[in-house]
Amino acid sequence: MEHDMQDFTAEVRRFLDAHVAKAPDRTAFTWGEGDDSMAYFSSLPPEEEREHVQRARDWQRIRHENGFGWITGPPEYGGRGLTPVHDLLYDAIESEYDVADTGTLSVIGLGMIGPTILAHAQPRIKDRWLPAMYRGDAIACQLFSEPGAGSDLASVATKAVRDGEDWVLNGQKVWTSVAQHSQIGLALTRTNPDAPKHRGITAFLVPMDAPGVEVRPLRQMTGGADFNEVFLTDVRVPEDHRLGEIDGGWTVALTTLMNERATVGSEGAGPVAAALSPDRLSALMRATWTWDDRALRARLAELLVDAMATEHLNTRALRTLRAGVTPGPERSVAKLMYGQNLTRAAHFVADCLGPRLVADTGKWGTYAWSELLLATPALRILGGTEEIMKNILAERVLGLPKEARA
Repeated sequence: MEHDMQDFTAEVRRFLDAHVAKAPDRTAFTWGEGDDSMAYFSSLPPEEEREHVQRARDWQRIRHENGFGWITGPPEYGGRGLTPVHDLLYDAIESEYDVADTGTLSVIGLGMIGPTILAHAQPRIKDRWLPAMYRGDAIACQLFSEPGAGSDLASVATKAVRDGEDWVLNGQKVWTSVAQHSQIGLALTRTNPDAPKHRGITAFLVPMDAPGVEVRPLRQMTGGADFNEVFLTDVRVPEDHRLGEIDGGWTVALTTLMNERATVGSEGAGPVAAALSPDRLSALMRATWTWDDRALRARLAELLVDAMATEHLNTRALRTLRAGVTPGPERSVAKLMYGQNLTRAAHFVADCLGPRLVADTGKWGTYAWSELLLATPALRILGGTEEIMKNILAERVLGLPKEARA
């Protein structure tokens, strides 16, 4: 195994050295230098966002052509058939290089929808969509949440009615990321209103260019529009686009949700990674003349200790994977702590900056933090709300009595 990893590491470095330059040293930090963005969500103008997505597609295509587009995927669908450890090793090495951010493709489509299609789709659909997705030709979105079904996902009300060889879908989805860029969407629908709510659901792959699909952006208070509401009006979906069994969509949904929580729990790149940087936060205290505030220093110490604990949880999950064992609750705990840590960091910074957080003075490293502060409510919701995650950990990990349900 060790020899295999050494060979794989050398192969990855040869590929990256041939295509991209090394990234600047991200560990070196000097107050007042470089980009001070603390954005969790994108706030790019539409034209720049489209260029960003195209760069992501281009880099994913280069990865795929060189055998790194889907490292763990089956060879018959363009994958390498390697282990999750190879995938994690590739990500760690690639982080050293100046590559395009492929989050638009990878977080939802490749990280969540792709594995679900592989597990539950019919063979023709796997042949059609999996190579296209991992080659960067197709982007997928998740059509799960509805105005009346968020964390209680089993309450979905979007209807799917059989009509010959098609299904006709009617309903509304909300909080749908990357829908404006997507070619397909994974939708949960209600096919049997008389069955218990978990048992009357069916999952479909919906072509996003089908007649009757309307995508409307939702403007966030951060300034961008990462999310959308999607209206489905008499949308016809072929029977072979059904995933799993009729009325068995909850099993399909669980496959997606488990990948979602693992993805969210392991985040740590991009501008927000600096929000938990000891160097940046201590430099902020010095720049704002709050370093002598013992209470603030104690809060900083507690925050950094919890951030280290979260990092160790992810490291433990990686070691478990290397041993060939499915990780336990580490990723769920890490997801919970990740959102809490970033929220605490934003509130800590707010106490350091005071009015400079809400009034742009033009000074480096001050008003830019407002982007993270405005995003913090979402951090405690996406991937499963804090309350839901705590219930899961309490009932399924700690074995505590289940919460009373109606």
